[in-house]
Amino acid sequence: MPQSFDIITIGSATVDVFMHTDPQHAHLTHTHHEKDVCYPLGAKILVKELEFFIGGGGTNTAVGFSRLGFRTAYLGKIGNDENGSRILKCLKDESVAFIGATAKKGYSGYSVILDSVAEDRTIFAYKGSNDQLAAADIDFKKLNAQWFYFSSMMQKSFETQKRIVAHAAARKIKIAFNPSLYIAALGAHHIARILAHTEILIFNKEEAQALLGDTDSNIQNLCMKVAKFGPKIIVITDGRNGAHCYNTHEHLFYIVMPAKVKIIETTGAGDAFSVGFVAGIMNDKPTETALKMGMLNAESVIAHRGAKNILLGKGLFRTAEKDRRKVEKKKI
Repeated sequence: MPQSFDIITIGSATVDVFMHTDPQHAHLTHTHHEKDVCYPLGAKILVKELEFFIGGGGTNTAVGFSRLGFRTAYLGKIGNDENGSRILKCLKDESVAFIGATAKKGYSGYSVILDSVAEDRTIFAYKGSNDQLAAADIDFKKLNAQWFYFSSMMQKSFETQKRIVAHAAARKIKIAFNPSLYIAALGAHHIARILAHTEILIFNKEEAQALLGDTDSNIQNLCMKVAKFGPKIIVITDGRNGAHCYNTHEHLFYIVMPAKVKIIETTGAGDAFSVGFVAGIMNDKPTETALKMGMLNAESVIAHRGAKNILLGKGLFRTAEKDRRKVEKKKI
């Protein structure tokens, strides 16, 4: 029999390079109706420090679940290159099984992250092999798990995710889904097949509005509208305004606020929150505890550099149960 896992994460794997420059070299403008970072054209900008980490939604969440004690596998596509070797080493070191594919041609995903203005950052993302996962690359017999966690994938890999949904539905495997803005902007009908089989949907307010093509700023309304497409538990995060959750099993709506934490860098915070929340639900914890687990995990990550460095371990369950922050809830 193929090895059985608690959860398989399906998403991107990258090598992330953090470039730390002097803030005095960067200037803020509002050219595109939002804050833009401007560097002098033709100038040579000195980099104070370089840091290398393994990132990507697929591997970030795989490592997060593994540290919490779940039998975890990662499914994705990496390049046959040095960065692919770095990704595989990270997974092995974190006790995550790799059940994906290695591309014969092409390169692994790669991101350059500029964080020269306070805690904000700009990311240059090269998807590479992440977009090329085909159904033919997968041994579906190895997709033996209680849960699948989908982070965002694009192009051929996105079409393959749809095939995996059919596999999950036939075997009653639960799906947690964290779509990016790219995918959400395609509209709910474009990803209806995934949404219809999703147990937990987690994304932010902007992504929820894009999914619905709706400018409604009331998050409870957004949750109710999204629920019509099939997800059973909808979580919408809104930065400093907290995380909002509609659990259709309970007919309850929840709001939890973040603690005051000094933000060093925000990359990976969404993945960390998702891991904490989904882990709580997987372990049959109350929704309030699951929300606290998500918040605590995200707060740990944003207080440090690197999406995986300070992901919390098994103690997160106990810490969340002792966390005294208020969780508002009301009947829907």
